[in-house]
Amino acid sequence: MRRATQGTGQALPQDLTEAITRAGYYPSLVCDVVESAVADDEVVSHLVHQETTFDHETVRRHVTVLVVTPLRLVIAHADDHAESEDKLMATATTETVPLAAVRGVMLTHVVAQPDTFTPGTHGRDLTLTLGWGAVSRLDMIPAQCGDPDCTADHGFEGTIASDDISLRISSAADGEGAVGNAMRFARVLSASIGGGTAH
Repeated sequence: MRRATQGTGQALPQDLTEAITRAGYYPSLVCDVVESAVADDEVVSHLVHQETTFDHETVRRHVTVLVVTPLRLVIAHADDHAESEDKLMATATTETVPLAAVRGVMLTHVVAQPDTFTPGTHGRDLTLTLGWGAVSRLDMIPAQCGDPDCTADHGFEGTIASDDISLRISSAADGEGAVGNAMRFARVLSASIGGGTAH
């Protein structure tokens, strides 16, 4: 079932609309910007992640919506901030990336008591990292040689990593269902960029 937006002819699947509504962060605004970015594409998979951060005495909320369509990855972010003491503002940004441009999908699993881990269950935390080349990070460290007494300068060595977005999903904070949703989304996106079938 799809929810139509009055006057636009655009729609989001009901389960995506419900996930945005459950996140509780200005759902009308978030649904509207996601619908505009998705346009008339089919929604193959989606992930909604809401997080709250504390900056000194200020509480800041943030929601990220990821949508896979047959050809695109749509990313929507929304944040709130105080323009003045009595005026709150929200900023919503969308980005569209061709699936062909997505370079990688990385999942980091944090598992408590790995010696008793049961296959098919979820870990305690999951970090989903996506890269498509918009942001690159260069990690540099001094180069080492095999001689422990060597005092020569061997320059630096490093790695270039692409991590345009990284989401941490915690079973304690977000629920075990959220970890499962993130894993399913990552599976669909990985298959989509790997030439497999996303459905």
